[in-house]
Amino acid sequence: MTKKFVLAPDSFKESMTAQEACQAMEKGIRKIDKNASITKVPMADGGEGTVDALIDATDGEKVTVTISGPFPEQKVTTYYGLLGDKKTAVIEMAKANGVDLVQPKDRNPLLTSTYGTGEMIKHALNQNVEKIIIGLGGSVTNDGGAGMAQALGVRFLDKDQKDLPFGGGALGNLASINQSNLDQRILTTEILIASDVNNPLTGPDGASHVFGPQKGATQEMIEQLDKNLTHYAAVIKKECDIDIEKTPGAGAAGGLGAGLLAFTKANLRPGIDSVVEVTHLEAAIQKADIVFTGEGGLNFQTKFGKVPYGVAQIAKKYHKPVIACAGSIGQEIESLYEDGITAVFGILTQAEPLEKALEKGPENLERTVENIVRLLNLS
Repeated sequence: MTKKFVLAPDSFKESMTAQEACQAMEKGIRKIDKNASITKVPMADGGEGTVDALIDATDGEKVTVTISGPFPEQKVTTYYGLLGDKKTAVIEMAKANGVDLVQPKDRNPLLTSTYGTGEMIKHALNQNVEKIIIGLGGSVTNDGGAGMAQALGVRFLDKDQKDLPFGGGALGNLASINQSNLDQRILTTEILIASDVNNPLTGPDGASHVFGPQKGATQEMIEQLDKNLTHYAAVIKKECDIDIEKTPGAGAAGGLGAGLLAFTKANLRPGIDSVVEVTHLEAAIQKADIVFTGEGGLNFQTKFGKVPYGVAQIAKKYHKPVIACAGSIGQEIESLYEDGITAVFGILTQAEPLEKALEKGPENLERTVENIVRLLNLS
């Protein structure tokens, strides 16, 4: 009887895209079972790789844009995805305003802005899309999504009715919000926020305190940014009649979650759920005999919205075995076995420099999957 495999890995960061991981897994299977039925479903969780995964899964296309980077004077040439239905765009905010776009010594969340993300949204609206999925994660900003809203026509004004400059450092001077020039198309477009972060906008668990340090914030900056976002939320509540300060997920991407909730009709959901829906992963798993998943590192954080956990949760519903492969295996993975993962395999063959291990990722994954299938064929 022909075995049916579903391959649903995340990217292996700095080693393989999710699509390349699928290809390596397929090669390993084919070496042992040339007649296997293989369905490849490259995955992501809303962060890095989401655009590529969904383009690959839907036969979509890349749309190249030149937009503002994290600093207003910085220009970035990047892309977003137009999915196979031609009605859905998928955007990773990190491609416009991500931490990798600014050298560590130059990071300053008082000044960085999400304006470029808003420009990508506007470009997608010009494609006449009906839905936009926005992946939050990896940001170098802490502006509460104000820059994104400014790109869509919202004006943030001080007490003298002058426009605020970009960046989270200016939000303390916010006196009023003028939405008369807001691009009205955003209100009739379905916006899905894909994120695995549940942090509120402000407070000890908020955007500034938890994520500020990785964006270059000193302790003094963190206090100022959190105070500014508290004020920003209060003005939004007064002027827009929406309370986003403590909403779970509002603190994602430096508060971009809050800005999207305030100025669009966005719905926030776990990133993995959006990807599962678009890729029709559940239907594929229902028909599978064996499911392979994986990512660069498996550890105790995997169960907080990461791809292998999301895949396993679906497979568990249909009593399908799930085999997870990883470049590294961390502590406290035992609970994953209760959550639907049948077995975990590391793919490294020897102790070697990280750069070399990343380079050899595809061949190591291929060989690991080959050996797993050899073992499966004994039963």
